[in-house]
Amino acid sequence: MAIAPTTHAAAIPSLDRVLREPALAATIDRYGRDEATHALRIELARLREAALAQTLAPASLAIEAIAARIDDALAERHAPRLRAVFNLTGTVVHTNLGRSLLPEAAIDAVARVMRAPVNLEFDLDRGTRGDRDDAVVELVRELTGAEDATVVNNNAAAVLLVLAALSRGRETVVSRGELVEIGGSFRIPDVMRNAGAKLVEVGTTNRTHRADYENAIGERTAVLMKVHASNYAITGFTTNVPLAEIAEVAHARNLVAIEDLGSGSLVDLSRFGLGAEPTVRGAIAAGADLVTFSGDKLLGGPQAGIIAGRADLVARIKKHPLRRALRPDKLTLAALEAVLALYRDPERLAERLPSLRQLSRDEASIRAQAERLQPVLAQAFGRRYETATAAMASQVGSGALPVDRLPSHGIAVRGAGLAKLEAALRALPRPVIGRVADKTLWLDLRCLDESDEAAFVAQLSSFEPPPSR
Repeated sequence: MAIAPTTHAAAIPSLDRVLREPALAATIDRYGRDEATHALRIELARLREAALAQTLAPASLAIEAIAARIDDALAERHAPRLRAVFNLTGTVVHTNLGRSLLPEAAIDAVARVMRAPVNLEFDLDRGTRGDRDDAVVELVRELTGAEDATVVNNNAAAVLLVLAALSRGRETVVSRGELVEIGGSFRIPDVMRNAGAKLVEVGTTNRTHRADYENAIGERTAVLMKVHASNYAITGFTTNVPLAEIAEVAHARNLVAIEDLGSGSLVDLSRFGLGAEPTVRGAIAAGADLVTFSGDKLLGGPQAGIIAGRADLVARIKKHPLRRALRPDKLTLAALEAVLALYRDPERLAERLPSLRQLSRDEASIRAQAERLQPVLAQAFGRRYETATAAMASQVGSGALPVDRLPSHGIAVRGAGLAKLEAALRALPRPVIGRVADKTLWLDLRCLDESDEAAFVAQLSSFEPPPSR
């Protein structure tokens, strides 16, 4: 029954009465009585404050109105914090947007191991305890040429574990030009220090020679390490020592040669029209005793760090206490196994691996998509904004191929109040993430799959552009 119109606090219904009303039944069923009660207390307190301030609108006291506000509040409270977005930034493997998209095979694999017990650390042949690396180690061996491998939760953890196991209390030699900083101000020297390894810098920022490594070796040296410049480039008067030579120097003195490949490609990307990137197999063949690399960058899988190389060194690493703290769970291993299996069929890899499909997408198809969507965006944004198709340059992202740009296309939006427009797009049910630069909102369409185009257009049909001022 509706409350008679009034602005007096005495007319505000009691908590018990509202909880008994049929209008709130669906909300209670959806979120539970405790949650509904908590939200209702907050709403009734708000109404009492409005009454005291003499700003209480009579219509706000209707039971149906109260129930609707409670349902809206709980819907917002229970909305997932991790939400799907449209990535129109032009960065394909975007760290802030979750990096690589998983293929359907990996998604199915994760769902499968979530629904039932699995042989994560159980050997089905022997009926005894097994090793969780068994899920992927054979695939890593096959695809890289390594003798053995182990998996941790990211590549920084892989480097940390390798150095803790092989160089703790001893020295690791690295070229000064390779002491990189990755996202979040996380630096290679920091990793070494926390692993207990002493860093020995050799060479200069732009030039390092073989003799620099040879002259740095002393009684306490354990490792010669090469760090692939995956997130920066030094050009001009430069010299660096190839991995093969570093390995020669290390092996001549019975030391370990390690390469941190970072983004870690498993195939020659030039076959897909992308820039050349060193492969894990190439590093193993060049003499690296161990190679560390990510699972969620150019490999196109879940967040993981993979350590591949000599079997005796991997065995030492797996015995280190840190390995248990850094190990991945069954979901990561299931997804990683499914992604690695796709590499057995390189001819169809680009169509099955979402990140590679987006990276290798041809400019003509993106341009055609931009031409289809420009009128839609022009209508949604209104006359106060100018929209036009424009050539753009995408990037790989997450530190991979840092100087390479991928010819792309999208929509350039200009007008007053671009910050408000960008915020309004981020507030959509499925947020649209672009980038603002040079007084323009750039919406790069490289990562908008054609299968998602209808959903993208549908939510724009009710879009209300913000006022320009």
